[in-house]
This record gives sequence, structure tokens and C-alpha cells, in this order.
Amino acid sequence: MKIFDKLYIDGQFVPAEGGMLDVINPADESIAGRAPLASAADVDRAIQAARRAFGSWSSSSAHERAGYIRKLVAELTRRREQMAELITAEMGAPLWFSQEVQVDDPIDALAQHAEHASLLEQEVSIGNCTAVREPVGVCAFINPWNYPLHQLIGKMAPALAAGCTMVLKPSENTPLHGFLLAEAVHAAGLPAGVFNLVNGDGPSVGEPLCTHPEVDMVSFTGSTRAGVRIAQLAAPTVKRVCQELGGKSPLLIAEDADLEAAVQFGVEDVMVNSGQTCTALTRMLVPASRYEDAIAIAKQHAESLKLGDPNAEDTFIGPLASKAQLEVVQRYIGIGLEEGARLVTGGLEPPEGLLQGYYARPTIFADVSNDMTIAREEIFGPVLSMIPYDGEADAIRIANDTPYGLSARVWSSDRGHARALARQIRAGQVYINNGDWNNQAPFGGYKQSGNGRELGEFGVHEFFETKALIG
Repeated sequence: MKIFDKLYIDGQFVPAEGGMLDVINPADESIAGRAPLASAADVDRAIQAARRAFGSWSSSSAHERAGYIRKLVAELTRRREQMAELITAEMGAPLWFSQEVQVDDPIDALAQHAEHASLLEQEVSIGNCTAVREPVGVCAFINPWNYPLHQLIGKMAPALAAGCTMVLKPSENTPLHGFLLAEAVHAAGLPAGVFNLVNGDGPSVGEPLCTHPEVDMVSFTGSTRAGVRIAQLAAPTVKRVCQELGGKSPLLIAEDADLEAAVQFGVEDVMVNSGQTCTALTRMLVPASRYEDAIAIAKQHAESLKLGDPNAEDTFIGPLASKAQLEVVQRYIGIGLEEGARLVTGGLEPPEGLLQGYYARPTIFADVSNDMTIAREEIFGPVLSMIPYDGEADAIRIANDTPYGLSARVWSSDRGHARALARQIRAGQVYINNGDWNNQAPFGGYKQSGNGRELGEFGVHEFFETKALIG
């Protein structure tokens, strides 16, 4: 059990006023660790520290900021194994996935931001005007529990490059990794006040971050419902708000696609991380002529994926992150059954042999229409809806018939044709065939999936104000 008992404010580990929180290991329901809880007064101290640090950090050179980013990369790399084990313990991702995706990938993203520190110093001449960039100011970052370090880095890396200071709030469900990150920040020697870490729930910590007059920007990752609340809280002080919210992403499988490759990829995409991925391809759109073949492939592949102990090498699907999330997933599976969808595999029965922990069987529904609840609402669990379509115009209509627009994927043997279909889908990222995640690509959504972009050069731009010098 890992115990952290201090917040990180103004370059120091300091006692918290809000007491301590037990963090539950979702694999066996034991206590994975304990973390301190901040009060509103702690939040204020953290924000004031960030404000004091802003003047010197915002005027530091690109070389200095890049140097600190590289030092932090080195410190996180030294803690790689510990960080992966901690994330597995607090949210249940299989250890191999924590190492490769939950830890190595955000370290890579952080490293790539060192080269973006020079963006702040770039100027644009427009006649008698010189347009310059300045950091937006003090930023509040409110983070999710599903990819906890990745989303912290997705916010703090561009902010550091842009010259902003920050106060971070990890999810109270998975706060432990955040304190290990603070230890790495401290060891890297980041100037006091640039990075501050507080922990707690939305009402106690999140809301003061959103309403505080000294906060210039709020960046949030989480549900659309919570995102609306954050925008409302930030509105009276006209803060900049950047949000990455829900998704109900389609996998559009074209008539000419390699069906087995596309379906197997789609199944794994939904089941990995126990389905707790905002970009998960939870709606599989299949030509009606190939629908039953696709269902058979999906069933066989889903049932081949091992569900169980996240520390076992061959586990593909671990537990859901909390009892509350398990209850949400079970409720949606029940709704799918009530609405008449055909249960292909999975369902409400507890997984065999897993008497403790928050496990859900990988579940696939067929005969799903796009107006069903399970096709419209984000479930955030290992649940796939397979939807038939008649012609590509119908497929594009179904793909776009959603309040969300975070991600999508198109699979076709003709890459040019796949790109043409991808251009018609209203989503912030559209992948072609088995194209991989790219830490330099802009990440964010259309519609109710949010606003703004994270990662790469586009992500850094979110942290700039633009000033016109005329004359």
C-alpha cells in the first residue's frame, strides 16, 4: 500500500487540511493506497503560488523551459516501473498496458513538447503589425481516472512549453500517480509555484479551481455532463475553457475491407482498458451483406481475450476502475437487453472465478439500431454495439448521427477511398485502417465531445494569448 500524506504547493510538500482518502484497488477491493484531501484554503494557496510564479516562468527562455521538460522526462523515466504498478493498483489496467500506454506513451508526449517551447517566441509580421504570443496565465487542470497520467501530461506539457503555471487536480478515484508525478517534478527542480498538485472531489476542489478569479484557464477531461457544469462555473470570470469530453465513436467498415482484420481490431479497441477509453470505437458499422460474418468474427475474438488479474502477463481485460463504474456498465447492458438488442456474448452474469473485484464480461450486442440507448450514450465499459448499414451514404449518416464527435476509424482496402470517407465524418480524429496514435497529432472533439485541442503544436496554441503590436 502506497501512502502519500502531503499536497505539493509552491515547491514544497505540505500538509493537507481535508484529511486522508483511501484508494481502492478494483482488482481485489483492497486498499491500494492513501492520498491527502485538499480544502478550499489549500486550493487558494496553490493558485496564489502559481500566480506568484507566473511572472518569472512566463518570461523564461525557450531553452530554459525545454531544459526543465527534459529533466522531468528523465525523472519520470526513472520512476517508470513504479508509476505503472501504481496506476494498475489504483485503476486496474493490466500491467503491460500500464507500462506501454499509461506510462511510456505520456513520457514520450512530454519529451516531444521540449521542441515546442520555442513557439512562444515566434512573431508574425502583418503590414505595420507584429503579432506576438504570450502565455494565457494560471491554468487549472481537472483530470480523469481512465488514462490518468496521460491526461495530466496532455495538459501540463503544452502549458510548460507555453510558459504557463498550473494547479492540477487528479481524479479522486485515482490520485496516487499524481503524487509520484509531483515527486518527479520536485526532483527535476522545476521552479516553485510552476506546478502545484491538490486532490479532492469536484465540489471541494474542482469548483474552487473553476471559480477562482486568479485562474485564467480551465482544462478538463471527463464527462459531458461535468464539462457543462465546469463551463457554467468558469463563465462569470470569462475564463478560457478547454474540454475533452464524451465520445461514441464509429468504426466504419467498408464493403471492400479485410473483414477479419477490421472486426478483430474493433473488438480489441473497445475491450482494451476495460472499455474505459473516450475514443473507443463502440459503434461498429458493418455492410448488411457482411453483417452475420462480422458478428461471428467478433464473438470468437472477444471470447478469446483473457479477463482477470491485471498483474498476470496474459490478461487483456482487467477490472473496471470502481464499483460505481461497474454498476453503470451493468445498467447499460440491462438497457440493451430491454431494448431488444441481440446479446452475442457477455452480459450481466459475473465472470467465472472472479469473486472479488469490479469485473464485467466483454459484451457484444447485434441487431442494434442507432436510436437505441446503447448506441447513443457513452457506456465507458467493454460493450460493443454492431450496427448494419445499406450503402456508404447510410454509413456516413449513422456515423454522424450522434451528439459526439471525438474520434472515428474507417477501414477499407483502398486507402484513398478510406480518406474520402474519413473527410465526411464529423470528428476531431479519424483513423485510417490500423493507423496508430500519434502524440504530435491534435486531439479533441467536435460537438458535445468538447472544444480545444491537446498535444503537439496545436495543443500548445491553446495556452497562448495573441497580442498585436501596431505602428
